[in-house]
Amino acid sequence: MLFARFVLLLQALVWAGLGLLYWVRPYEMANLSGMLLMEPESVSDAQVFYGGHQFALALFLLFALRRRELLRAGLILVVLVQLTLTLSRLLIAWSSGLGIDTDATLYGLVYRGSVSLLAIFALYWLERGRREPEPAEPLPETPVEKVRDADFEGL
Repeated sequence: MLFARFVLLLQALVWAGLGLLYWVRPYEMANLSGMLLMEPESVSDAQVFYGGHQFALALFLLFALRRRELLRAGLILVVLVQLTLTLSRLLIAWSSGLGIDTDATLYGLVYRGSVSLLAIFALYWLERGRREPEPAEPLPETPVEKVRDADFEGL
C-alpha cells in the first residue's frame, strides 16, 4: 500500500506543478509543445484546460491518498489518463509522420509511460494484498443448552 501511495503522490505533485505552471506561465508552457497563444481567450483556455484540469486531477489524487478506499480509484485514474496520453502520442506520431522531435515531447512520453507502468504494478500489488486469506476452520460453538442451571444455584 505504501508503493501505491508513493505513485499517487508522485503523480499528484507532477499534475499540481504543471497545473500551477500553466496558470502562471501559460505562454512558456504552451511553447514547450509548439503551441502559440495569440488571443487572450486562448491564454485563458490554456490556463483553464491545461492548468485547471491537471490541478483538479492532482487534488483528487491527494484526496485519494488520505482515504484507503480511494487508492484503487486513484491508481485507475492515473493508468487511464497517462496510458491514454502515451498511446495517443505514439499513434499520432506514427500516423502523421511528425515523429517525436522535441525533448519536451520525448520526456513527457517517457514519463507518462513510466508512471503508467508504476501505477499498473501498484494496482497489481494492491489487489494482491486485498485477496482474502483462506478461511480457517471454524471453532466449535458451545451451545447455550449446555450451560447447566446448577452452575448458577449458588449466586
